[in-house]
Amino acid sequence: MTHNVHPYAHRLGIIRDWKSRWFSSGEKYKEFLRADVLLREYLMKRLRGFYIASIEMERSNEVLKIIIKTARPGMIIGRQGEGSQRLKKEIDKFITKSNISKGETKLEIEEARFPESNAAVVSQMIAEALEKRLPFRRVLKQTLDKVSVNKQVKGVRIALAGRLGGAEMSRKEEAKWGMIPLQTFRADVDFARERAILPYGTLGIKVWIYKGEIFADQDQRK
Repeated sequence: MTHNVHPYAHRLGIIRDWKSRWFSSGEKYKEFLRADVLLREYLMKRLRGFYIASIEMERSNEVLKIIIKTARPGMIIGRQGEGSQRLKKEIDKFITKSNISKGETKLEIEEARFPESNAAVVSQMIAEALEKRLPFRRVLKQTLDKVSVNKQVKGVRIALAGRLGGAEMSRKEEAKWGMIPLQTFRADVDFARERAILPYGTLGIKVWIYKGEIFADQDQRK
């Protein structure tokens, strides 16, 4: 029997690092883990439409550092940093209300380089287009063309599932270009899931982007 394994989790410790970087033992571990999950869910909902590539967290005993990588940093930061200050206050308010963490909170907003080769950003672009009621086949084709133009991208696969086009029965549509070696550990495969919320139901979106192989030695890659 085959097993579906998340491409990110499959490569942890090999070519990927953890998105939450801290160490704790005992009761603090449960508290910190719950805090990270709730905060990540809150931020993904709060920053929907800002093309968030990833949300990373680093902890010490007194400081929680949140690193948000986005394709639209200017929209989050705002004029003279007003937007980021407002977001930081909202995060502090959410932390206090949920009683999930203590200590100082630091917020860093970074620009995601090459957003059209980032699976999370691409999946959000597709969701945004589908929510504008654009034909799903056109969205698939245009997105595939946009992503495949990037030099570092060697393969891309997009899957849509649900009541496509408002049909009575749900179905699945896929588009693929290049290669996606999911079983090769050193293969840099980026993966993301997203939902497009439409009046007739929710559509599921999955995106795989392959950017070549990562070797420990740079000369080996050449």
